[in-house]
Amino acid sequence: MAGMVCVRPGRETRLIYRTQMYRGRTGEKKGFCAREFAEVITATRRQLDGTPLILVWDNASTHHARALREFCGRNSDWLTIVKLPPYAPDLSPVEGVWAPLKKSLANLAPRGIEDLAPLVKGRLHGIQRRPDVLDGFIAETGLRLEPP
Repeated sequence: MAGMVCVRPGRETRLIYRTQMYRGRTGEKKGFCAREFAEVITATRRQLDGTPLILVWDNASTHHARALREFCGRNSDWLTIVKLPPYAPDLSPVEGVWAPLKKSLANLAPRGIEDLAPLVKGRLHGIQRRPDVLDGFIAETGLRLEPP
């Protein structure tokens, strides 16, 4: 999964996410690669009517991939990256999304990824419909959204 908690002045807070299924096939990637992150970022910008983006990133290895750094450099007119310090998940609003999602799936025993994927998407969709909950995830970080 890749997700962003998106804030715009005067608008409701939004969760934009993408999921990807890993089936354990030979040569199949387990997570998002740089190209797929770039596609998520571009799609997010489209969904937000072309507004400039400021992304707050953790230290996931994919975020440091050369191809993704080059993508960010080519799009620096509308894309700003703010990197979190190492081991600081408490500063990332999207971590607030993943924690309750994982907890809600803890006691399930799906037969396979085909059973799990719709449950994950349904629960993420439920969070999407709750901008007040998303605002809480931002407040939990202690980060300010206004300039000093």
